[in-house]
This record gives sequence, C-alpha cells and structure tokens, in this order.
Amino acid sequence: MIHNQEVNQDLLDRGIQFIMDTDGTQFVPWESIGKDDVVIIPAFGTTLEIEHLLLDRGVEIQKYNTTCPFVEKVWNRAEKLGRDQYTIIIHGKPKHEETRATFSHSSSTGPSVIVRDMEDAKRLGEFITGRKSRDEFFEMFAWKHSEGFNPDQDLQRVGVVNQTTMLASETQAIADYFRMLMVEKYGEENIREHFADTRDTLCYATNDNQDATYALLETDADLAIVVGGYNSSNTSHLVELCERKFPTYFINSENEIKSREEIHHFDYPKKRKLITVPYLPDREKVKIVLTSGASCPDTLVDRVLQKIIGYFSGSRSLEEVMKEFQ
Repeated sequence: MIHNQEVNQDLLDRGIQFIMDTDGTQFVPWESIGKDDVVIIPAFGTTLEIEHLLLDRGVEIQKYNTTCPFVEKVWNRAEKLGRDQYTIIIHGKPKHEETRATFSHSSSTGPSVIVRDMEDAKRLGEFITGRKSRDEFFEMFAWKHSEGFNPDQDLQRVGVVNQTTMLASETQAIADYFRMLMVEKYGEENIREHFADTRDTLCYATNDNQDATYALLETDADLAIVVGGYNSSNTSHLVELCERKFPTYFINSENEIKSREEIHHFDYPKKRKLITVPYLPDREKVKIVLTSGASCPDTLVDRVLQKIIGYFSGSRSLEEVMKEFQ
C-alpha cells in the first residue's frame, strides 16, 4: 500500500493479499480476481492499463481507491498540460509505482517523458537545443517516453510535474532549467508559448518532512538516524539531506539497533545492508537528529527513540517525562 514494511506487514497479518510487489512480480494472477473481490488501489495510484483490466473483470475500483489526493493533483495537472498541447516532463524514478502510474495517465492526454534527475534533464535538454539527434533520443530515453513521441516536435512546448516524493528543490531546479532553455531558444517574450509555469506538486507530508530536515541541518548534532522503509523514495531523500552534515544511519525499525555499539543500516544508492561499530560517541551526552519518512508510523519512531535512550544512564521512561506536562 505504501513503502513501509510495518504497515504492509500489518495488512498481511489481517488477511489482505498483495497482487504484486513494487518490482511488478505477480503474486495473485489476474485470472483469479473476479467481481466479488475487493481490490484496494494503493496510495501511489495505478496505471490506466490495470484500471481497465480490473474494470473488464467486473471489479469495483472506485469504492476502495486510496490514491493519494496529491498524486491525483499531479494527474490533473498533467491532463491540463496535455489538453493545452504541452509535452509533460515527469521528474521521478522511472520504476517507481507512482511515476509509472503518472506516466500512464499523462500519456493518455499528451506526449510524456520521464527524467530521473538533473543529469537526465540536461540530457533531454540537448534535444531541445538540437545538440543531439532524433536517433540518440530513442536510445537515451528508451522506454521512458510515450508511444509515438516525436523529439523534433514534442520538445517545443513543455511543462514539468513530479513524483510527489522527490526533493522539492530538485524539481524546482529542473523546471527552472527547462524554462531557461526555452528562453534561450525562443526569447523571454515568447516563454508562455513554450513553457508551462507549473507550481510544485509535492505532497504536504513530504514537503513538511523535507522542510523540517533542512531546519535540523542547522543543529550541531553528533549523528542522524532516519527511520523508514528501505524502498521509500521520500525517506531516501531525507537520508540524502542528513548525509550532507552528519554521519547518517537509515534504519527501518528499532530492531536494526543491536546495542549501544552496533547498528545495522541501509545504503540506499547501492541497495545493501551495512553494519557500523561503533555508531554512538563514547560519552554520556550525545546529540542525535531523529527523523522519518512520510509513510513511517509515529509508533515506530517512538520505539526507536526509546531504544536509543535506554542506552544512556539516568534516562527516564516516557511515562515519567509525560507526567511533567500533565
């Protein structure tokens, strides 16, 4: 449903089956799903192809549709761009469920192409400026563009939307970059004809977490611990921000904290588990930044907090501290 193993495990424990995993591996065959089954559309939304497949099988998809309203806002924005004859540039991770769903919806209304990051945006920019050829486009952006995409025509009018969990600053930088290219090519006086000035489409929970993390970077801490699912895009961006200043440990639960000396954590770029010994400074007073992804339950963060506090002498229970505020 979301990129958090605790939430998904709770659903499994309650008897809910997952049709497929985040990589598209099928667990429940489509043929076994019928009109009497309840199918929940996840927070990321789903592709038009899957929606039509379920409708063809008689499944009621709207009643149990939990697509995040901020994701739907992006789809609406992309639909308007397509109607206004703009090509939709999607800033997102090409294999992420939300980006795949957004791409499916945007492709139904207008030419669409996905850029992963600023480097990818600059590669696409070379086709806007004419530095790269048409054939190179299809090689460089294979399977990341809509059917029938024509780089000679479809990159003359563009607008940018995003996967809602990307870094807001990166999405804005990418939008600014494409606007700059259009100004250079067509002139400031013609910019409205070639660039759609779309505002940011990040979800508020992601945006709040990113803003809070930027504020935490102003503190003088010894280390940072970020809690969330290892396949969570927005959590990985918080890790990226914290790593700019602190030794940072990305964990999915308190179970990864083995002792005061040992912590098991995740290297997101290389998709591997690491073990660090020691991770806490050997002194009584330690300042720790603790944050979490938008899909991480508060109770999970509380358990991490309590476990770390327990390693320090003189620590008090949550109940004791709360009494002071009653």
